[in-house]
Amino acid sequence: MNIPLFKKWHAEGLIPDISLQRAETFESRGLFSLFLELRFLLYLGVLLLTGGLGILVYKHIDTIGHQAVLAFIGLVTAGCFAYCFRKKAPLRRVKVEAPNSLFDYVLLLGCLSLLIFLGYLQYQYDVFGDRYGMATFIPMVILFASAYYFDHLGVLSLAITNLAAWAGIALTPLTILKAGNWSDPRLIYTGILLGAVLLAWARLSWQRGYKAHFELTYTNFGLHLFFIAALTGLFTFDDIYLWWFAVQSVIGWFCFRQAMRRRSFYFVLAVLAYLYIGLSYVVIEGLIHMSGRIDVFAIGLYYFIFSAVGMTLLLVFLNRRLRSDDRL
Repeated sequence: MNIPLFKKWHAEGLIPDISLQRAETFESRGLFSLFLELRFLLYLGVLLLTGGLGILVYKHIDTIGHQAVLAFIGLVTAGCFAYCFRKKAPLRRVKVEAPNSLFDYVLLLGCLSLLIFLGYLQYQYDVFGDRYGMATFIPMVILFASAYYFDHLGVLSLAITNLAAWAGIALTPLTILKAGNWSDPRLIYTGILLGAVLLAWARLSWQRGYKAHFELTYTNFGLHLFFIAALTGLFTFDDIYLWWFAVQSVIGWFCFRQAMRRRSFYFVLAVLAYLYIGLSYVVIEGLIHMSGRIDVFAIGLYYFIFSAVGMTLLLVFLNRRLRSDDRL
């Protein structure tokens, strides 16, 4: 049993005190803990249940009927939320432990059933009409409220994903999404804005101490969303690609410092990977503009060889520096 790994998860708030104590007890007695295996099987069971219900409805919709399907999904959703409201612990600013081992999975099942229920209503009965933003805004609000009220990181991830869907529909024309034109400037700016908001909210949550353990989830979504949108802008707008790289570098330096301060090698690796991609694009663009005067192919080849070696050595150095107290 990897007790240092359990201690790291305990410091991150992923496992309660009692789980760490049991793990240390099992270690001293030479026993094997099935905590992670059972947790994985429970999450897998929730996903298989929701997926199986969807397949069952799809194959037998003509015999079951839409009203019966909606009633069943609604009863499952109401039952899950009723159980969670009855068993929940009082709302607090800090992390609140689940009252029992089934609470988190029942809440996750209820939230997934709610999304299925609302999506079914919109698809079959078009209750929201052409207001697609409202169809994503309502479940987004419910998911964020549930994540904070019941203190659930999985529901928070669903809420952030729903927020990205709502922003893509509400802040950009629907025709862009239908056409699949992901390089449209409005969609790029939406991704950058949403990523910056998530990063700012993550820092604010940590500083104010209100559900500070949500900070890693916000940072994870915000960082990837921002840099993917920034790289898309870098690749799309060839005439101002240096400006895009400058913006990416400034935000990347800020995120890198935060990752080093929090001693998180995962975020250090992610930031450096995005910055390396952007830098490589700028170097290749510069070499293309100087083609005819220098041997572009040879210089480009040498750049990728030496930069890859340098990046590897840098990551090894940073990993050794953070290994003593790596948080993620």
